[in-house]
Amino acid sequence: MTVLGSCISACIRDPVAKVGGMNHFMLPENAGGGGDRWLDPQVGLATRYGSFAMEKLINDLLKGGARRERLEIKLFGGGRILASQTDVGTRNIAFVHDFLSKEGYKAAAEDLGGSAPRMLAYFPRTGRACVKHLRPIEATALVENERAYAQKLGTEDQTGEVELFE
Repeated sequence: MTVLGSCISACIRDPVAKVGGMNHFMLPENAGGGGDRWLDPQVGLATRYGSFAMEKLINDLLKGGARRERLEIKLFGGGRILASQTDVGTRNIAFVHDFLSKEGYKAAAEDLGGSAPRMLAYFPRTGRACVKHLRPIEATALVENERAYAQKLGTEDQTGEVELFE
């Protein structure tokens, strides 16, 4: 389970190998310029975090017996929960769509964008994902958590472990 504002979670599984998992990432603000500048390795670790999270989950699933051609991918999040903030959610959505396209994947389902935060529960064994859109009042703490997390991404190594579900 996770709660998403502008962050994105990719829920990925191989139904035959019966292995799956979920990531959760938030790309920081564009460091300037346009286009793919926010994916440029020179910009810093934090701007590669979405890329890292996707690669790490997929690679760990493959190590667990999954096959690329059988991966079922579901995408959630990328909301703009505060209109006054930069729209990180839109950048996250563009990133994840671009990543899937470049890697030759297609999303089986997605619930992206909008202005509501989401609570997500994912069940890798069945592929079932349950999403609840939260009311704006419930977003206040989430916004503060996202701000703190975005600042932490730029200063700390965020390369934690991946937990696979069988």
